[in-house]
Amino acid sequence: MTDRTSADLWPAGGAGERTEAARRLLLAAVESFARRGYHATTTRDIATAAGMSPAALYIHYSSKSALLSEISRTGHQATLDLVERAAAADLPPVEQMRLLVEEFTCWHARGHTVGRIVNHELHALPEDDFAVVAELRRRIEETVRRIIEAGVATGAFDVQDVRTAARAVTSLGIDVSRWYTDRSSETPEELGRRYGVLVLRMLGAAG
Repeated sequence: MTDRTSADLWPAGGAGERTEAARRLLLAAVESFARRGYHATTTRDIATAAGMSPAALYIHYSSKSALLSEISRTGHQATLDLVERAAAADLPPVEQMRLLVEEFTCWHARGHTVGRIVNHELHALPEDDFAVVAELRRRIEETVRRIIEAGVATGAFDVQDVRTAARAVTSLGIDVSRWYTDRSSETPEELGRRYGVLVLRMLGAAG
């Protein structure tokens, strides 16, 4: 079953949105890539999962890689959006970081299926599409870095290497999508709160 975040990324068709057929194909691609891996999945697998013919897929997407590219780009953009919202909150750096980690972790737990594809199939992206995603990833890390730098400047964080710390923060959240399942004992929200405490301690702040 597709996780909730997967469906949330591509709402039902409407004005200015994807058609229902395109949305079904994206959701089917997420399930197929997660089950078989990108390279082992065929366009026929995706079309069949979407209840369509292989020929119908090409009306909406030029190739299997085009589907992967949209999944990866949309997932990274959603992640960047939540990170930027936390950074824009009218809060001190410690609370911005707590909010960011809670939301970032929760997103990767709730959307663990799409999260695995977004973060672990990067090598399969065409070069131009990889460049787009790489820029989104850079902006995510840069936003996290700015919060840490602000906390260091106020004495709230004790960090020797801000860049490494920022990568550690994002890596913790991303890894959740690798192991989290619908049978995990903690809810995404509970896990987010615990990771928030963990990260603040890692940065030298009181949790």
